[in-house]
Amino acid sequence: MKQQFCLINDNVKRNVVNFIESLPVDRRFPVIVEAREESRTDKQNRLMWPLLKDLSDQVIWYGEKLEPEEWKDLITVLVSQMQNPEREQKSAPGINGGRVYFGVRTSQSSKRYMVEVIEAIYWFGTERNVKFSEKSNSRIAWAQDWRASHAQSSR
Repeated sequence: MKQQFCLINDNVKRNVVNFIESLPVDRRFPVIVEAREESRTDKQNRLMWPLLKDLSDQVIWYGEKLEPEEWKDLITVLVSQMQNPEREQKSAPGINGGRVYFGVRTSQSSKRYMVEVIEAIYWFGTERNVKFSEKSNSRIAWAQDWRASHAQSSR
């Protein structure tokens, strides 16, 4: 048995409550109820990569040019730190030396988190005078529109 509800209004919320109340209670075979934000879409993932490429092409970070994947790690760590400032960034000694810092797997992220990642890339790049490509600018506009539309609907 699998049932999903997308909480978009009070009617759906009442349906969720009714559904939960109809579930059997069994200590030996419990039913698990999970509530989470909607996962990011493939479209959001595709929105992020042109922005990261622009950073990769134009920003020198402590004397190095970084690959888009490396920028993704830096940006997702930044967003995580902004969301949870008291949580320390996790790292470990590298197998062959150096340090490894653990970022976030964007494939497991929420839509809201991905919008924050896209906006953080834009903010960071703007601070460093990155000239975002036309493709990237459309991605930024999409993220800003998404946030604006969801800020209104959450009121």
